[in-house]
Amino acid sequence: MHIPDLDKSVTALVETLKQKKLTIATAESCTGGLLSEKITSVSGASEVFELGICTYSERIKHEFLGVLMEEIEKYDVVSEQVAHSMVRGLKERSGADICISVTGIAGPNGGTPEKPVGTVYIGFNVCGEQFVELPKLWELEDRSRENIRRSAAAFAFDTVLKRLEK
Repeated sequence: MHIPDLDKSVTALVETLKQKKLTIATAESCTGGLLSEKITSVSGASEVFELGICTYSERIKHEFLGVLMEEIEKYDVVSEQVAHSMVRGLKERSGADICISVTGIAGPNGGTPEKPVGTVYIGFNVCGEQFVELPKLWELEDRSRENIRRSAAAFAFDTVLKRLEK
């Protein structure tokens, strides 16, 4: 599995957002603010970055993003449905052109046969188009917590870049 370079991807994304005069916001769980940190590490990010929120607990996902507790109970907090609800709530609250949500299992513990370490759902709203991706991060050779988090961030930035280039 090829994961793009995180630093190159975020730099290219911030430059593209500046050129297109678009804004971005993030709602993160297992990445713990890494997307926000990487975006703000790029000079000029203040022109495009609206909001970064770390919604690590189920309660905060519910209270800040409007994820229904019934949905978490029915599908699990690490699910396509919760990633959708997180990004939808982020879009409603931030109004940013690009919204990214992340929920997953970064490890080293917490995985199951059905949802192994590296199961990360990434929700997107790119200029009104909402979708969720499940990169197969459990297939990475290096399944360390740090690498899963960095790979999820790189995948998210690269996905947005590819959509904006269409």
